[in-house]
Amino acid sequence: MSQGLPDIRTLSQAELTQALVEMGEKPFRTKQVSEWLWTHAAGSFEEMTSLGKGLRSKLEESFALSRIDQVEAQHSKDGTVKCAFQIDGDAQRVVEGVLIPTTKRITACISSQVGCSLACKFCATGRLKLLKNLTSGEMYDQVQMLNTLAHQQYGKGLSNIVYMGMGEPLLNYRNVIESVERITGTPGLAMSPKRITVSTAGIAKAIKRLGDDEVKFNLALSLHAANDAKRNHIMAINETNNLSVLAESLRHFVDKTGTRPTFEFIVFKDFNDRLEDARELAQFCKHIPCKINLIEYNPIDDGEFQQTTPERLDDFVALLEDRNLIVNVRRSRGKDIDAACGQLANKNAAGEEAPRKGVSPA
Repeated sequence: MSQGLPDIRTLSQAELTQALVEMGEKPFRTKQVSEWLWTHAAGSFEEMTSLGKGLRSKLEESFALSRIDQVEAQHSKDGTVKCAFQIDGDAQRVVEGVLIPTTKRITACISSQVGCSLACKFCATGRLKLLKNLTSGEMYDQVQMLNTLAHQQYGKGLSNIVYMGMGEPLLNYRNVIESVERITGTPGLAMSPKRITVSTAGIAKAIKRLGDDEVKFNLALSLHAANDAKRNHIMAINETNNLSVLAESLRHFVDKTGTRPTFEFIVFKDFNDRLEDARELAQFCKHIPCKINLIEYNPIDDGEFQQTTPERLDDFVALLEDRNLIVNVRRSRGKDIDAACGQLANKNAAGEEAPRKGVSPA
């Protein structure tokens, strides 16, 4: 980024128009510049060839145009690709995005923060310090780059986007919402918001805010236990956002948006895989229209948890289905390159964690 210059991608449409008018340009230039930024993903002002050289020079003198850099890509045997993206040209600030192909869809899993502050016990990212909230442009870049990779690898673009990578999206609320607008908008990537899912560990006030904002994308809640004592043990966020508070916020979200959330539930051996745990989950779902994704656990180094057995998982599913709940069992992809759910931790191809500084969150 050019030293001291504001990043043009942080400007609103109104701010961009004002800046262009102050340069002596007509307001219609806003649409042209925005298309270069958000539809064509220009990496420099020189690429904006439909603009005159004079305007390009003015933009170069007034603004920085910063994009993230892909610094590594690891390919799984199952076709999954994990990409490392460097932020601000800083080797200490790296996030990971994952391209997940299946027969029916191609999904991009993107990150919302460098590191994470929540320290969930089963998640490798939770062991990292929170270094930075990603900007809307930095989240957009992950989608745009993974979409380009999808076309190169599979001959077609993304069908789905999930904010399930590194970080807690709802602790970076404004930038996440703006990134969705860039991804779904025109100028932008014009993707359907119904193909986007934002996953949260459970920030009740922010869930209510999503309802008040009447968002069009899908919401997933990392639940993993329908018992406060157990959830407190694995997710410290539950101590200030307990199940009762979360249920109230989720009902508000459903009332305002008409969209049923998805509950993500990793099934851990001898922790939350018994029939009593399934009954508690069914009871929690009783008054909230929802879908349930049961997820196999992906071990992390020195983790205290293990995968449940196939027999217990089958019994768990059977009880929930007997309660007329919608249940899907999700098999993880990309485990051989640490790209599966809960494994993202800035590991390089050798399996080593990238070095990090203990800097404060931006």
